[in-house]
This record gives sequence, structure tokens and C-alpha cells, in this order.
Amino acid sequence: MSWPVANTLMIEPTESENKEELDRFCDALISIREEIRAVENGEQPREGNVLKMAPHSLKDLLASNTWERSYSREKAAYPLPWLKEKKFWPSVTRLDDAYGDMNLFCTCGPVETIDGMTGAAAPAPT
Repeated sequence: MSWPVANTLMIEPTESENKEELDRFCDALISIREEIRAVENGEQPREGNVLKMAPHSLKDLLASNTWERSYSREKAAYPLPWLKEKKFWPSVTRLDDAYGDMNLFCTCGPVETIDGMTGAAAPAPT
């Protein structure tokens, strides 16, 4: 996947992805479209819906005895049935939308000098 133009998504499957994986990807996109449709039809609020609150970490789902969202915990955890068998659990929930995307900070140690040059001092590729 890549984002060659602002607000677009380009998907180029490769021969390393089998049909089952591509079908799961298509099912996920169809499910996301259905979640958008629920917002469009007024079945879910514009804010605080399953899309706006995703991803849902284990802590997000299990840390509280109360659930005050417009969708179930099960919908948050398993938007598609096959995820009950093959689920990746993110360790964090959503960053602060565009602010989080544009204001990331590195928690790594300092970059060491290699041959007297750091990344910033290295010549630009031609």
C-alpha cells in the first residue's frame, strides 16, 4: 500500500500474497465501508463510532467494567468473524489523528556517527 497523492490509497498486491489473504483484505475494506454507511445513515454517531475509536487495544477493551460507547466490545474486538481466530492486538489505541501523525517523536537512543557523518550530514541522493 502507498499514498502517492494526498487523500488517496494505492494497493498493489504482489505474488507473495495468496488469494485467501487478498480476500481477507477485501472483506476488511467492505466491512469498513459498511461501518461508514452506518454513520452516513445515522445508525452510529459521527464522533465516537467504531471507526473513529479504532484501533482497540486489549487495555482499551478490558481495563474497565463499564463500556459507554455506541457499539459493543465484541464489535470493537472482532469486526469480522474470522478475526476470532487470527487477531493482531495493537499495543496502543489511536494517536491524536493528524496531530499525532505530524508530531511523532523518537524514543530511540541517539544516532551514532558513521565515518564522521550523521544522517543529517550525509549527502543527498541524486
